[in-house]
Amino acid sequence: MKQESELVEKPKLFAGNYLKIWVANFMLYFSFYFVTPILPLYLRDVFDADKATIGLVLSGYSVAALAIRIFSGYIVDRFSRKKVLLLGFIAFALFFLGYYITGSIVLFAVIRTLHGAPFGLASVSSSTVAIDVLPSQRRGEGIGYWGLSNNFAMALSPVLSLWLYTHSQNYNVLFTVALAFAIAGFLINTTVECKYRPPVMDKQKISLDRFILLKGWSQGVCIACVATAYGILSTYIAIYSQDVLNITTGTGTFFMLFAVGLIMSRFVGVKSLSRGHAVRNATYGVIFVVLGYSLFALWQNLYGYYISAVVIGFGQGSMYPAVQTMFLNMAPNEQRGTANSTILTSWDLGIGIGIIGGGYVAEHLGGYKFAFMMSALVSFVSMVFFLLYAKNEYLRNKLIKE
Repeated sequence: MKQESELVEKPKLFAGNYLKIWVANFMLYFSFYFVTPILPLYLRDVFDADKATIGLVLSGYSVAALAIRIFSGYIVDRFSRKKVLLLGFIAFALFFLGYYITGSIVLFAVIRTLHGAPFGLASVSSSTVAIDVLPSQRRGEGIGYWGLSNNFAMALSPVLSLWLYTHSQNYNVLFTVALAFAIAGFLINTTVECKYRPPVMDKQKISLDRFILLKGWSQGVCIACVATAYGILSTYIAIYSQDVLNITTGTGTFFMLFAVGLIMSRFVGVKSLSRGHAVRNATYGVIFVVLGYSLFALWQNLYGYYISAVVIGFGQGSMYPAVQTMFLNMAPNEQRGTANSTILTSWDLGIGIGIIGGGYVAEHLGGYKFAFMMSALVSFVSMVFFLLYAKNEYLRNKLIKE
């Protein structure tokens, strides 16, 4: 019997529907990361916005994504996931058209804020469909490799975006590229085959646990703290590079090195995740996160700038899929969408806090140095809380044995 079981081949991972949804997710995040580093420059150049205003305007996107993600898990668990997926993707793509008509900073703020809602819906439904189509024997590996779609987008997109910005100085060209990739992602998703799931029309009393995986709240706090640090870093690094370090093209290299760290972490950690070592991966990850943000905040020169990129990337790339696995291990099958939306909601909450808080600190409380020290501090809080409390809460609440 043992010999027969060893002869059974594992089902292919990167084939069929998983490969399609993986590529479509790459397109989604490519569009997202393509505009992320240039929008602070856009607001500064076109509307002469100060740091605090930039933070306030850009935070609206995270607020809208956060608001929709609270309900996205419930929606994808109760209705056709394919239809929800396609609706999120096409709406996300079409909102880029609004960027061409922003004649005032108020109109841009409205369009950018509303744009966050379909992104939140698309990202939750995309990851949930990916989990559905994964072979059960390889789900741990699949979750680990799933993050590579985001990571490759993060490696390529900001580099291309900032290069194109440097050579064209035309923001509409950048918006057009983002629109094209979003539409490509939608078209790929139309070919994904999902198992039919009849709509759930239950009449149970609506409760908070239908929208948020409450027993995962402590893991959500850890993710939100790391996201706060990343929200500060990713939003203000382009302006910081130009104004403080006098680097005109270094931001693209930073994100490329950041993505290298992410990708390294996925290849190192995916086997460990598949063997059930989510807690160990998350522990190593959060330690590297603290180290990376501390290096960036305290070693403010080219060496610290580039070395910290790899360290932060490795830390976040180790921590996020591990915590996502922890969420899924605490959720029954019918709450997979809720589990996914909870971790993404936590991330959006942190990003929004980071964008607003970082802008305020940079403008009124000592500049970018103190804003990035704030990143290091909140990541340290995440590490302490995870090691002393969240880790034990997960071990108590998990449904799947490791």
